[in-house]
Amino acid sequence: MYKLGIDLGGTNIVAGVVDGDYKLIAKVDCPTNVPRPEGEVCDSMAEVAKAAVKKAKLKMDDIESIGIGVPGAVNPETGIIEYSANLFFHNWNIVEMMEERLGKKVIIENDANAAAYGEYLAGSAKDATNAVAITIGTGVGGGIIINGKIYSGSNFAGAELGHMVIVKDGKECACGRRGCWEAYASATGLINLTKEAILKEKLDFSYMLSLCDGDITKVSGRTAFDAMRAGDSNGTAVVDEWISYLACGIINVINIFQPDVLCIGGGVSNEGETLLAPLRAIVERERYTKHNPKQTVICKATLGNDAGIIGAAYLDNIY
Repeated sequence: MYKLGIDLGGTNIVAGVVDGDYKLIAKVDCPTNVPRPEGEVCDSMAEVAKAAVKKAKLKMDDIESIGIGVPGAVNPETGIIEYSANLFFHNWNIVEMMEERLGKKVIIENDANAAAYGEYLAGSAKDATNAVAITIGTGVGGGIIINGKIYSGSNFAGAELGHMVIVKDGKECACGRRGCWEAYASATGLINLTKEAILKEKLDFSYMLSLCDGDITKVSGRTAFDAMRAGDSNGTAVVDEWISYLACGIINVINIFQPDVLCIGGGVSNEGETLLAPLRAIVERERYTKHNPKQTVICKATLGNDAGIIGAAYLDNIY
């Protein structure tokens, strides 16, 4: 039994063939190149899907079903992407168009939900009953698994965890609201904090700026962490502040959902225990259930960018 998962991102489209043991055996990608017409994006998805099947030395007849993870508000019941800011589409009947091109059953789901489901099936949340997956990237994505099922609310737009407010009247978020967790705890938030710290320093003596060859536009999510490891006090201050914002939202999530596992993915998660150890210390100190014998395990997501493909491939388990 083989299934196909597609991760439709704002930058790249990735298709992968997944076997019955949740192993990704072949994948192919191409640029998304948005904005462009819906049909062209579907053509590209169909091409990479067929290429992935060929790379796996299979035929489309060997593929049982196809799932697609999409950023934004999607409705798995109707097969329609109701709104996706990153793709510049709304009310797009993607399922109908992809079934016409591939001749297979197609299911859609929010990409963060698909990634959470992938971690539940084959990653760091594999043995959990209830789990939350947080993805730290341009924004903060969230996926919630309750009793083995994706929780997405009555309108399929739940688990937008990045858009809970942690600072009233705080920084403006891309969603238009102020003070969202995403505005502070995303990789973008970390980069902005780093830039703000650099601008407060004497630029000729800024260690963080020197890591970027003197060009503040080259600041990345690693800059402050690299400076901290080198003993730079300003880098340490930036990392500490950013982790405090991340912890604030995670404590809220744990207090509400009490998952067995909360796993963290995205590029910043590669910092490993440098990130997780101080994060756990704050959570342990401030969580509501500090006196309970059972506590949420906070860990790194293990599947990386493959989580969304694996989760999407097995959406037919749910829908």
